[in-house]
Amino acid sequence: MTVSFGRGPVAARVLAAARGGVVDVLSSNGSTVAARAASGGATVVAGSPRDHSAGARRLRDRGDGTADRPLAVTASGERRPDGSPRPAPEDLPGAGALLSALRGTHTLTPEATAAATLRDATEDPVAALHGCDSGRELYEYGFPQDVAVAAGLDRSTTVPVLVEGAFQEAR
Repeated sequence: MTVSFGRGPVAARVLAAARGGVVDVLSSNGSTVAARAASGGATVVAGSPRDHSAGARRLRDRGDGTADRPLAVTASGERRPDGSPRPAPEDLPGAGALLSALRGTHTLTPEATAAATLRDATEDPVAALHGCDSGRELYEYGFPQDVAVAAGLDRSTTVPVLVEGAFQEAR
């Protein structure tokens, strides 16, 4: 079983042909990326470091990652004020957490392996969330609790699944 990896809205086109996980760690346009993927027929599980084990379990239990059920993980990224894509550095190790959790049962593409390796090599993922551009923006906008919640590594036993345009909690 193989898992591929991509970043941002462009990767959503690949995800549209697959089942997969969209990782959006700190309040950005993940739902836009997920909606784009779902409009192409993908089954979408949203993920973050907070629920990466639950997300991997959900994808594994569904049997995703075969030729008939391709599996892709996408780091959603952000949008600049002019609408152009901006990589969100927090989404890459966030996706890597999900990919790392899948590594034991799935074969990762080289891109997916790189994301998982980056996550494994991040010495202090909590500090990285607080110090990245998106984390600092949330502090400036008065939402430090969003960063604190996202930094709760592997604390959730449920994962959001996109069903008919809305995320629902799934075990």
